Amino acid sequence: MLEVVEDFDGDTYRAVYTLKLAGVVYVLHAFQKKSKKGIATPKQDIELIEGRLKRAKEHYSEHYINQQ
Repeated sequence: MLEVVEDFDGDTYRAVYTLKLAGVVYVLHAFQKKSKKGIATPKQDIELIEGRLKRAKEHYSEHYINQQ
């Protein structure tokens, strides 16, 4: 997985996506960082990303693995 972090106008934004799946990019989550407790990504966002990563892998396996 790759996380892109960008600051704009005093706010921080993040996008998390994976490039491990050949030929397909899944954007798993994009959000404005609002935590006041340092740079850590909130647990709720991490759990959401993990669930979406699992579903992205399932989708890739169902739709792309046998078609190459």
